[in-house]
Amino acid sequence: MNEPESTDQPLPLIAHLTELRDKLLRALLSVLIVFICLFPFANEIYAYVSEPLRALLPPGASMIATEVASPFFTPFKLTLWAALFLAMPYVLYQAWSFIAPGMYRHEKRLAVPLLASSVLLFYAGAAFAYFVVFPLIFGFFTSVAPDDITIMTDINSYLDFVLKLFFAFGLAFEIPIAALLLIWSGITTPEALASKRPYIIVGCFVFGMLLTPPDVISQSLLAVPMWLLFEVGVYFGRVMRRSPPSGGS
Repeated sequence: MNEPESTDQPLPLIAHLTELRDKLLRALLSVLIVFICLFPFANEIYAYVSEPLRALLPPGASMIATEVASPFFTPFKLTLWAALFLAMPYVLYQAWSFIAPGMYRHEKRLAVPLLASSVLLFYAGAAFAYFVVFPLIFGFFTSVAPDDITIMTDINSYLDFVLKLFFAFGLAFEIPIAALLLIWSGITTPEALASKRPYIIVGCFVFGMLLTPPDVISQSLLAVPMWLLFEVGVYFGRVMRRSPPSGGS
């Protein structure tokens, strides 16, 4: 039996735009509320994020601020990104609640776990960068510094560096979701993806080269997990395809 598209009545364009505005305002308000709660701890948040580097600095070395306003604006910027990071589940929920009424019921059943998984995978990618990648690459950088050079990293440059890595690893960990969406939509099949494995591996290293700083260590630390996550996506794509569809009215 064919499944009805939706039980919701179509809304006029003005009503859609009004609803979109309300969803955007709620999402922005959630980020603002989290930011206000976090801002009193801005310096502590920056200290936590910079700990992987500061723990490896040689005796007598420290981080510095090369601009007059950096001691204020750098923790401010980090706190704003942290607020967006923490509020992201609610922001995505607002996006979901806007598009869900126009989806089939079987699409909703698949979209909800994919949405939740994408958030968790992004968080996992950021955590992998912080706990695994940062100690390795900062340990390497500080160990190869010449003896007559004192390491004194600028706090704003450090923040830009780690934000790029957080984004790169968070995005890379979304590969299983992207593979599942391609298979679910019928654009490709698990076998077709598996047959392109050599190109995927090369693409992972190219992607790692573009998104990470220009050193082999961080590029490899991004490319190898991307390839493994691609294999995870292909595996679950096969499982999803073998699973019988749930009955619907």
